[in-house]
Amino acid sequence: MAVAAPLRVLGAFHAPEIATHFDLFAPLTLSNFAKAWTYAPFPRHFVNTVILVSMILSVQLVLCTLAGYAFARFEFFGHNFAFGLVLVQLMVMPEVLIVENYRIMARLGLVDTILGIGLPYMASAFGIFLLRQTFKTVPRELEEAARVEGCGFLGVLWRVYVPLARPTYLAYGLVSVSYHWNNFLWPLVITNSVETRPLTVGLAIFGAPESGVDWSVISAGTIMAVGAASRRVPAVPAAIHAVVHAGRHQVGE
Repeated sequence: MAVAAPLRVLGAFHAPEIATHFDLFAPLTLSNFAKAWTYAPFPRHFVNTVILVSMILSVQLVLCTLAGYAFARFEFFGHNFAFGLVLVQLMVMPEVLIVENYRIMARLGLVDTILGIGLPYMASAFGIFLLRQTFKTVPRELEEAARVEGCGFLGVLWRVYVPLARPTYLAYGLVSVSYHWNNFLWPLVITNSVETRPLTVGLAIFGAPESGVDWSVISAGTIMAVGAASRRVPAVPAAIHAVVHAGRHQVGE
């Protein structure tokens, strides 16, 4: 397996007849990338994926911020029970809900739409938990000072809590975009057309045996599909730090 991965990468830069075996002195070419770009509607898949992950992340940040702040700073009837339900969601695998989610999307008329792909993921239990733990570390004196200055509920949230939680937002954004960029099963189930398929589904159909197997072109398409996602690797330390910090704070409560 350790040898196969470099061979796949090198195969994208070699002619098809030498793509399946290692030849250090084989001539390199970029024609496979041009073929992959024209053989499959990769531009459309890229646009769909960018729209999808941007839409999901935008809604998640709003909902998780409001819910996390409510759980961190307000006491209301059923507070602990409601937060417990949020934590229970973390234990449920998304694949278990595929059939029910499909039924709901069909009733809403959202089958084969980008909104239908993203709607089941817009309320994130992980995001609520992460931001709730972060907001609980903010000193109440800062909130009281903001209220003295005349800030209301949203003013305190926007001017005090959100700026102090920027590393957590960065970490959560990394996790969310990485997951939904690479998500495959649900988009495969809910989409039927090129106009709505993201990169993962488009690449799987592109590399299917019935489409014809050209390992050089398939390797080039794979590199194009994962290349944009690999740019997020430098932010991994921030994600790890935020998650570990949230876990330590939960243990200390």
